Amino acid sequence: MKVKPIGIIHSPFLRPAGTPIQPVFGKGTEGAVEVLDEYAQGLKDLDGFERIWLIYWFDRCRDYSLVVTPYMDTEERGLFATRAPARPNPIGMSAVGLERVEGSKIYVSDIDILDGTPLLDIKPYSPKFDCFEVSRIGWLENAARGNHKADERFHR
Repeated sequence: MKVKPIGIIHSPFLRPAGTPIQPVFGKGTEGAVEVLDEYAQGLKDLDGFERIWLIYWFDRCRDYSLVVTPYMDTEERGLFATRAPARPNPIGMSAVGLERVEGSKIYVSDIDILDGTPLLDIKPYSPKFDCFEVSRIGWLENAARGNHKADERFHR
């Protein structure tokens, strides 16, 4: 497999500690995405969307463990039942607000990503495809409330 960045993500978050753990908890926080010039043409028509998926590489995470204590819980859980950033393939995804596109720069809101994170891909968010009614959300049903910021537990 060959994976290479198509850009870089900028945000006000310089360290994991204090960074929102999901875009919903970063409500209103603004950031920007610089897409490399060779990929800029691919941004055509993106500005018609209200939200976009940013797919990125958790480049500052430490080695993963298959059992972790997630941010919103005090019990150990299987890694794949969590959204912990330290993973065998440290790929992250966030559905952020799209404010505007100017050339090869995308201005976003509701960001929950560390500054300088490598961008792997961008996809438009569509409620027709990306929003499902569910009746089960596993351990998150009883997850701790109010712990919506990261700490250093998954980072170097």
